[in-house]
Amino acid sequence: MRVSSNVTYNDFIKNLGMNASKIQKTMNQLSSLKEVSQSSDNPLLVSKIINLNVSLDKNKTYAQEIKDSVSWSNTQDSALGSVGESMNRIRNLIQASGTATAGKEEVQANKSEIQQEIRSIVDALNTNFDGRYVFAGQATDQPPFEVIETNGEVTGIQYNGTTHQLPREISDGVSIELVTDGSQLLQADGESLSGFLNEVMTALNTGDDGDKDALSGALMEKIDKFSSNIVDTRANIGAVTNRLKSAEARNESEKLSLTQSLSERQDVDIAEKYMEYQNQMLAYQTTMAMGTKIMQTTILDYVR
Repeated sequence: MRVSSNVTYNDFIKNLGMNASKIQKTMNQLSSLKEVSQSSDNPLLVSKIINLNVSLDKNKTYAQEIKDSVSWSNTQDSALGSVGESMNRIRNLIQASGTATAGKEEVQANKSEIQQEIRSIVDALNTNFDGRYVFAGQATDQPPFEVIETNGEVTGIQYNGTTHQLPREISDGVSIELVTDGSQLLQADGESLSGFLNEVMTALNTGDDGDKDALSGALMEKIDKFSSNIVDTRANIGAVTNRLKSAEARNESEKLSLTQSLSERQDVDIAEKYMEYQNQMLAYQTTMAMGTKIMQTTILDYVR
């Protein structure tokens, strides 16, 4: 088969162009440190990279949600710790007022301190995190608890929030409910904390030195139930916190896995890519050298 100079020249130009294109692509990869810079480079790979980036963005969103929820739960636990301390102090004051040796002045002093502890309980239950009240159900923009006063005396606590828990999505298709229904904190065995506090005030105001039987008997049993309810709620919050921390660990593990997968598909191996570039440059220079010889060949070279 006869090979003409035109065929030789065309093959040379074609090979030169292919080598130049490879070098240009490799130089772009080295400068950007990315395997692909546009979808036409490798549509399937680009699609995988896009999906991994979307997954990483979602992972980041869930991580922030989990972190926020852990802080929220820690704030709740701290607030209930303060409530528990106030309940214990109220118990001690009721017990002290129920003793036979407690006179009128001591009972009245205890009553005043109990009223202040009730206010402290309301302040603790109205704790907010990042501008949102943590025991308000889903109405997190308004203080959920307020003190009930009768004739200038504190006689109870009123709840104005909702009776819903607050859901949080912590991963794809997985949600957790934060313990935010504050009404549960005011109930124990079918009795309300507000009604109990009203009974306490009534017992302290009975006679000159209070209703000793009530203060040393039924009221002591009831406050123990309300204190246990606070402890149980703290335990529930602790269980939620533990689940959130487990989710946090899984989220971090997923982040590392996604980041590694993205790096494997998107990032170039600089050493390997540079060797590839060197080989391509050698091939390009060889093509140029051979082309120089081919382009300089004339008919006179064949008639010598």
